[in-house]
Amino acid sequence: MNWITNYVRPRINSIFSRREVPENLWHKCDECGTMLFHRELAENQNVCTQCGHHMAITPRERFRHLFDGGIFTEVNVPAPTADPLQFRDQKKYPDRMRAAQKKTGEKEAMLVATGEIGRTPIVAAAQDFSFMGGSMGMYVGNAIIAAAQEAVKLKRPLILFSAAGGARMQEGILSLMQMPRTTVAVEMLKEANLPYIVVLTHPTTGGVTASYAMLGDVHISEPNALICFAGPRVIEQTIREKLPEGFQRAEYLLDHGMLDRVTKRTEMRDELITITRMLLKQPPAVKGDLPAPAPEDTKVEAPAEDAAE
Repeated sequence: MNWITNYVRPRINSIFSRREVPENLWHKCDECGTMLFHRELAENQNVCTQCGHHMAITPRERFRHLFDGGIFTEVNVPAPTADPLQFRDQKKYPDRMRAAQKKTGEKEAMLVATGEIGRTPIVAAAQDFSFMGGSMGMYVGNAIIAAAQEAVKLKRPLILFSAAGGARMQEGILSLMQMPRTTVAVEMLKEANLPYIVVLTHPTTGGVTASYAMLGDVHISEPNALICFAGPRVIEQTIREKLPEGFQRAEYLLDHGMLDRVTKRTEMRDELITITRMLLKQPPAVKGDLPAPAPEDTKVEAPAEDAAE
């Protein structure tokens, strides 16, 4: 035995057998800079465990936390005409779509699903800001109409989670036409006496705010979400004045009567269950997930000594 056997060979083996550590194990909070373990962050619904900052979350992840047991069924959305204007800026519109689909794993910027929350059947729709800024194009308009039609057919309330940078410029006037189309879809719900609840998330801006995002029976927002039509920077440049601190943020809008609630994401499910059942005139949801006992199981048998007497 010599130093080559005792030291060099084990050292070489340790170098070549060393595992590569994945880069996505830790995430840095944009607000406080804390490094967060990815599993803890996912379990806390992408909310920082240190400062409570709400990070972006995909519609599928949101639905897994929203629906009972994370079980939901997707609603089919009619596909619109691809690239109707033959639009091109730095890239062709179809190329941008393919890049967004590859990045997100989704075919478009909105997901529609049915399921139960607290044993209460609902229809839900959620926008994906990571898909071209959650921009409102013809597909998003079709998705909201499909969600409203499904809600009317099943006689269920509709809960919508908005997150968008506004209309999709690659579709021009066709994108802007989704504002009246979605307004008609919301009117279908009101005519059927079905609740329409909107949860505004960061950011909700532009034509989305000017249409279906502000037509709900109840408006809830996640903390510190930016909610506006034109952004604060544009307004400051237009009026040449400094805006109040927190202007157009959820808490500011709540103080000025534009919102009904500001609720943490981790508490949103319970809040939505309570509000939905209240609007449906149903009793409060029962905590726990055990079925009610059968009547025969509730009978109390007499003790053996009493029976003998």
